[in-house]
Amino acid sequence: MEPQFIRNFCIIAHVDHGKSTLADRLLELTNTVSARAMTQQYLDMMDLERERGITIKAQAVRMAYRLGPGGREYQLNLIDTPGHVDFSNEVSRSLRACEGALLVVDASQGIQAQTLANVYAALEDNLVIIPVVNKIDLPAAQPEVVALELTHTFGFTREEMLFISAKEGTGVGELLHRIVERIPPPKSDPAGPLRALVFDAAYDPYKGVVAYVRLVDGAVKTTDRLRLMAAGTDAEALEVGIFRPQMTQVPRLSAGEVGYIATGLKSLGQVPVGDTVTVRGQPAEKPLPGYKTLKPMVFAGLYPSDGESYQQLRDALEKLQLNDAALSFQPESSVALGFGFRCGFLGLLHMNIVQERLEREYSLDLLTTAPSVGYRAVLTDDTEISINNPSQMPESQYIKQVLEPWLEVSIVTPSRFIGAMMELATNRRGEFRRMEYLQSGSPDASGNLEESKSPNNDPRVLVEFHMPLSEVLLDFNDQVKSRSQGYASMDYAPLDYRPSALARLDIMVNNQPVDALSLIIPRDKAQSQGRALVEKLKELIPRQLFEVPIQASLNGKIIARETVRAMRKNVLAKCYGGDITRKRKLLEKQAEGKKRMKRIGHVEVPQEAFLALLKMER
Repeated sequence: MEPQFIRNFCIIAHVDHGKSTLADRLLELTNTVSARAMTQQYLDMMDLERERGITIKAQAVRMAYRLGPGGREYQLNLIDTPGHVDFSNEVSRSLRACEGALLVVDASQGIQAQTLANVYAALEDNLVIIPVVNKIDLPAAQPEVVALELTHTFGFTREEMLFISAKEGTGVGELLHRIVERIPPPKSDPAGPLRALVFDAAYDPYKGVVAYVRLVDGAVKTTDRLRLMAAGTDAEALEVGIFRPQMTQVPRLSAGEVGYIATGLKSLGQVPVGDTVTVRGQPAEKPLPGYKTLKPMVFAGLYPSDGESYQQLRDALEKLQLNDAALSFQPESSVALGFGFRCGFLGLLHMNIVQERLEREYSLDLLTTAPSVGYRAVLTDDTEISINNPSQMPESQYIKQVLEPWLEVSIVTPSRFIGAMMELATNRRGEFRRMEYLQSGSPDASGNLEESKSPNNDPRVLVEFHMPLSEVLLDFNDQVKSRSQGYASMDYAPLDYRPSALARLDIMVNNQPVDALSLIIPRDKAQSQGRALVEKLKELIPRQLFEVPIQASLNGKIIARETVRAMRKNVLAKCYGGDITRKRKLLEKQAEGKKRMKRIGHVEVPQEAFLALLKMER
């Protein structure tokens, strides 16, 4: 199809603002999916996505739309995007492959933190944004108030906005018309050499690596000999096709279109996301701008609860990595847990999704250590090392300084919770940056402006902080929700590495260090954290036939201790009288046995002990 009749767009929204439901209505109205085959969240292919009601993996689909009866047919390419902050990289990749975006905002919740982040990302890529106020059918909906928020925050005019109900289909037909009218066609050169942007990739056991591409210039057909310009990989187009939304083979893809190329390659690393595909015989002069390299932000150890399942876990991680390039892993061993893998994730949700998929799809029973972040340490000889595991941290005398990652954290909250958000952030070593009210006024019954109120009848405020990633990692989002009664939302973006006074806190059980329980924490919090942790472990570690000391150690110095008392077996129960010396002999024999058992006895640390690290008060 000629480029002027193609429209490439995506949908951006905060979690649970109706993005997947809107995609369903678009598929129905364009007859891409028959009513018989239609299901809720149709583009969310994974069971986990449907169960949790979130989009994890970006999906693409081609729709045909005729503008008016007897009008010209347009090709609409929708690239669906996730809403959770952990998968913001998927959103940025989708934005780069489009010319326009639908900004969906819930009429009952208004602008949220992720809404702001997605809009700014779309503006950076110079996309045309169509603001859409969704869920106007809800009893708590306040579409006019939300429209004023959008006007005040982003400068949209009232005429640009559409008010729809994706669930009931209200206004979706007009939205399709607006997509054709407002989103520009792709600027492409159909006659030029092939340049196609790889915005995603997946592994197919029969077709090898399947590259999801947006063609910028030229065309590609089956049997073309291809080259990936950045990776230098050569491949052959075994099959080219489009998403309807299942993969459908076509003879060729031309400039401006979105589709897939089956390469036959066996490793996702050979087709990096953000690379440019060109034809080997007639290559393009320069590649397209790519993406930032994806770096894991959270690290955790995954261990099989049964040591014999180690190889099974390795195979499962390798298979999962074929379709999740963000997952990284390397073997590691622990004295307490045996052999396992140190895995890198984009965030806590990504970690939970991977763990759940491993347990469901591969029938594994896993032990997971407390998540940590990646630090950097400058040693006394000025060399710099990366620390992805607390056990990798050298002794303090060899360290000049420790650098930790910081984030820019944005919180959107009703104004009455500003104090609670400030207290929460400053207790987590946060640095206040700025505060901005998102509303300026709303119309009263006569059309005049009065003081603006958010959907929860309180002006909403954007508050920004700079904070260490380690403080945001575990329960910060939960605290934001609980302290704001569920009204506040947060978003974050990586900032830089900054020097901090950090130290490694070691936990010893029965005088043996348990490396899987080690933590890297601020020095000034070591005493309180160590005491809280040993007290918690005392409750969780089962009693033995001997005393079990639990100690917290900082730089070789014990800073907290608790003792699990021994179980007492009554060895005198069989004595029904007789000489006292016989009883004394039995008690002495028991005492000797306990001493020997304490020397050679092994204390098993239960999984609940590792979960205690997640639930500790910060």
